[in-house]
Amino acid sequence: MPDEGSDTGTAEEPPAPHTLVRFAHNSERQFAMLLDFYSIAWDYEPREFILEWDRQLNPLLAFRPDFYLPAYDLYIEITTLNQKLVTKKNRKVRRLRELYPDVKIKIFYQRDYLNLLVKYGLEEPSQLAEAGLDESEPRPLDFGVED
Repeated sequence: MPDEGSDTGTAEEPPAPHTLVRFAHNSERQFAMLLDFYSIAWDYEPREFILEWDRQLNPLLAFRPDFYLPAYDLYIEITTLNQKLVTKKNRKVRRLRELYPDVKIKIFYQRDYLNLLVKYGLEEPSQLAEAGLDESEPRPLDFGVED
C-alpha cells in the first residue's frame, strides 16, 4: 500500500517527440505534430547525403532531408520557401536520387503543406488563398515517392 502523499503509480505521459526537437522552421514543427498525433515514428534530419566531392574526396555539397519515417523507409523534405530555394532543393533531390537510387524521398511543396494543414484543421482555408493557391484543386497527399 503506498504511503500517503506518494505517487499512486500513475506515470506522467512522456513529452511528445515534437517538443524535444529544435526545428529550423515552424512548418517542420507542425508536420512533426501531425506525425505524432497519428503515432508515426520519425527522426529529424538524421542523415546527411554527400552530393559532390572535390578531387581529394572532401565533401563540397550535401543534403540533409528534414524527416525520416522508419516505418515507410522514407525521407521527407518540407519546402515552403521561395521559388529560388525550391529550385535548389529540387536539384539536390534529383542528385540524391542519382547517387543513392535506393533512398526514397518525397518533397512536400508549399501547396502540399498548406493543403495538409487545412485538411487536418491546423490552418484556415484562407491560408491557401493568401498564398495564391487554388484550394478547389487539392493534390492528394500520401507517402508515395512519385513527384
